[in-house]
Amino acid sequence: MAFCNLPTLVPSSSFPLQFQFNFNRNLIRPRFPTITMATKTDDNDNPTKFVTFLGKGGSGKTFSAVFAAQHYASAGFKTCLVIHSQDPTADYILNSKIGTTPVTCNDNLSAVRLETTKMILEPLSKMKQADARLNLTQGVLEGVVGEELGVLPGMDTIFSALELEKLVGFLRKKTTKSNPKYNFDVIVYDGLSTEETIRLIGATGKSRLYLKYLRLLAEKTDFGRLAGPSLLRLADESLNAGTISSGYNGQLSGEIWDKLEQTLENGSSFVTNRELFGCYLVMNLNDPLSLNAALRYWGCAVQAGALVSGAFGIAHSNYDQKHLETAKITFSPLPFAPFTPISFSSPLNWEDIIHNGHFKDAQDLLTASKSGSSEHMQSVTFDPVNKSVTLLMPGFDKTEIKLYQYRGGSELLIEAGDQRRVVFLPSQIQGKVGGAKFVDRKLIITMRS
Repeated sequence: MAFCNLPTLVPSSSFPLQFQFNFNRNLIRPRFPTITMATKTDDNDNPTKFVTFLGKGGSGKTFSAVFAAQHYASAGFKTCLVIHSQDPTADYILNSKIGTTPVTCNDNLSAVRLETTKMILEPLSKMKQADARLNLTQGVLEGVVGEELGVLPGMDTIFSALELEKLVGFLRKKTTKSNPKYNFDVIVYDGLSTEETIRLIGATGKSRLYLKYLRLLAEKTDFGRLAGPSLLRLADESLNAGTISSGYNGQLSGEIWDKLEQTLENGSSFVTNRELFGCYLVMNLNDPLSLNAALRYWGCAVQAGALVSGAFGIAHSNYDQKHLETAKITFSPLPFAPFTPISFSSPLNWEDIIHNGHFKDAQDLLTASKSGSSEHMQSVTFDPVNKSVTLLMPGFDKTEIKLYQYRGGSELLIEAGDQRRVVFLPSQIQGKVGGAKFVDRKLIITMRS
């Protein structure tokens, strides 16, 4: 345990505080209850569950995604495995050719490969339809040929988010399954990379501040007051041109901004709902680098605003039982399950893999509706009596965490893992930072009036 010096705060300035990390690897892993998911019903109003995996390249992330998809499908849930990569590993493991339209792999299981060059076309078509009604670009947009547009950096994440929204509906309070194309109970997502997936997870939460400043620009400047209503109308018409209705027709600009804020709030809440969002760490038990990377990604996911549901260890034929015990201790109190060694020398028999009982721990973890103790796994907890804030910060050392305060003492800004997280303080504990200490991967910050 180490204490940091009290900061000296000067008006209109920010001061990073660096904290000493003391990792306690002698934690006792508690027992967690496993609650089995209810069987599938025919109610199309049931929300769709989203499951994804974080891990170092080569750690078994794609295998874990395919295993999860097969598991949910065998349990009777209509499942879609979504791959956003040109890597053919998933095709080999599934023994199916995955294309840009969903292909049926077996009962209840479909798979689709996202390609950004294809995903560009539909939003552009919707914008053209909206522009034809509004005539904002006077025909210029109609002349854009989508098939000749290339993919720029950053587009992959943006367009995959739009496609996943259609499949999952995480921006809406209730998922609507009126379109059979998107009628899935579970979406298992294997993204381009773990870093991109983490950006995707935190996108709605991080976008809210940008939306706030855009609204100020639109409402407080001459340019914004002139161009803002037209741009909002174009966005509104583009949304209404598709299968998802924005519900903004006939509303004033202020009401539209409020609805956009609520939409982003829905997305932020989705990634903290354990029943709808499952985010799992994956590591190679034979590789210490893979274990360290998974620990780091745990902290990055927390910084992005998500709750991590558990961790999987991929075991190989020559792995040592000590590696498994080390991983369990390292990732405590997260529930942990190993994958027993498996051979890829021939096509996999998924019927046998799912039902032979060798992967029961992994299946139990996937079907658990709750992961771990809420007391241990909350990313932020407040203690009004002691005027303190406790932050879950695994995977970082003392040089990588910085704490800032802006706008008085109403909030904290935590920077770590190439992520910034804003924590809004309850009125009872608002004030300046008085001190901080690190205990069991938790940063405890004491506030003073």
